[in-house]
Amino acid sequence: MTPPSTIDLRGAPLLVVGAGIMGAGIAQVAAQAGHAVWLHDAREGAAAQAKDKLAASLDALVAKGKLGSDAVAQALARITPINDLAEAAGATLVVEAIVEKLDAKRALFQQLEGLLAADAVLATNTSSISVTAIANGLKRPERLVGMHFFNPVPLMKLVEVVSGLHTDAAIAEAVFALGLHWGKTPVHARSTPGFIVNRIARPYYAETLALLHERAATPTVLDACLRAVGFRMGPCELMDLIGHDTNFSVTQSVYEANFQDKRYQPSGVQRDLVDGGLLGRKSGRGFYDHRPGAVNPVLPAFEPAAVPVGGLLRVMGHGPVADRLAAALTQLGRVFQRKEHSDWVGLDIDDAQLRLTDGRCASEIGVNVAVFDLPMQPAGAEPGQPLAWALSGRATEAWAEKVPRWLMALGFHPQRVADTPGLVVARTLAMLVNEAADAVLQGVCTPEGADAAMKLGVNYPAGPFEWLARWDAASVVRLIEGLDAGYCGERYRVSPWLRQQAWQAAARQEGQP
Repeated sequence: MTPPSTIDLRGAPLLVVGAGIMGAGIAQVAAQAGHAVWLHDAREGAAAQAKDKLAASLDALVAKGKLGSDAVAQALARITPINDLAEAAGATLVVEAIVEKLDAKRALFQQLEGLLAADAVLATNTSSISVTAIANGLKRPERLVGMHFFNPVPLMKLVEVVSGLHTDAAIAEAVFALGLHWGKTPVHARSTPGFIVNRIARPYYAETLALLHERAATPTVLDACLRAVGFRMGPCELMDLIGHDTNFSVTQSVYEANFQDKRYQPSGVQRDLVDGGLLGRKSGRGFYDHRPGAVNPVLPAFEPAAVPVGGLLRVMGHGPVADRLAAALTQLGRVFQRKEHSDWVGLDIDDAQLRLTDGRCASEIGVNVAVFDLPMQPAGAEPGQPLAWALSGRATEAWAEKVPRWLMALGFHPQRVADTPGLVVARTLAMLVNEAADAVLQGVCTPEGADAAMKLGVNYPAGPFEWLARWDAASVVRLIEGLDAGYCGERYRVSPWLRQQAWQAAARQEGQP
């Protein structure tokens, strides 16, 4: 095996195959980094058109003062559109960005092996196809590696460097180093369905689709609750932006590649949208109406409320949420007791309980019980955070009336949802953490790689293991077990990696080695 230190791709002559949005973006980044770039597309004239369009975009940035005219001229001069792949026989690195079809990619690389030198590095920008499968049939499969960029390439920092079963570690390290040279943040990934981002992100859509299937809440409420913990867009908004046909296709691909694992099962809710042509923004309608002049539902304005009159008031449990409740009550001037040694977190108010969800339905827990969602916000956050809550089916009307008033007094914007396991934010974050834990267990990536990938690839407010550090493994395990008990299926199963973390944390608390 070639030592990693002997492969240096900086400044290497580069061939980009595919002059669509991704290919043109890759060509731009490479040219700006000093590479001579050949740009090819199977459609005659497409490469030249892509360069012209790129020139117009860069000139616009020059006009805005964001780029220098000399730097732009030099970068454009490095890009040469070609109609015949043989013109790029001197390339030592090729990045393929053609249609997402295995046979097409495999045939292209087999053709390139006959044109390029034996030591050329072959990289595929595939977002979901197995790198191992693409390499099958190549004379030198060890030279093929995944180099998965995110759109728009010039702006998005993440690059997944994906190794198949044949990929030479030296090749992967050379591409990783090249990503750094291009100003990107590369992360290593093993070639499994969805790689890192498209795999770990599935629960963000899946849990919302499951809640919609149960009619537990509206898209407006679900999106508001998840935006409240830092996501730039709620799942329904995001699926409308991506396009339901595209999102559904990716989910199907991951589901089928994982042998119909129920964790990745596509949703009938989204299938119906696709069947009905309601694809989101591209078609004018999806979960929301995107047609000109359309008015979509919004949450009513937040209105603070006075604390309901009550007798004995206790803050139960310990941790960030209990501390936040105690701080809010102190600011309100309410007298309360603390009972940190409790198996639940929340408020004990006379004969009623307002509890942080542990994955169980409120009706399962007791009579005058309401459960609220995971706030996942530090103390001192701006008041008015939308927060899901649910009521026991056995609760009194008096308690049902008091719950939203308590939540408003504590600074939340309460959104009542059906009494469903895990509510909204808690179940979504727990399943994101669980999926990432399995990815680490299976050697797909490291915890650090997963965090970087999700923050940079899909703009998550935190990585799954950062959420885990702010929560705790035992609580995540307990919540997923509650989901599993509530739904009695294969979907909600705890990752062995996560369960090990919970056991180790418990041992440390008990003072065990």
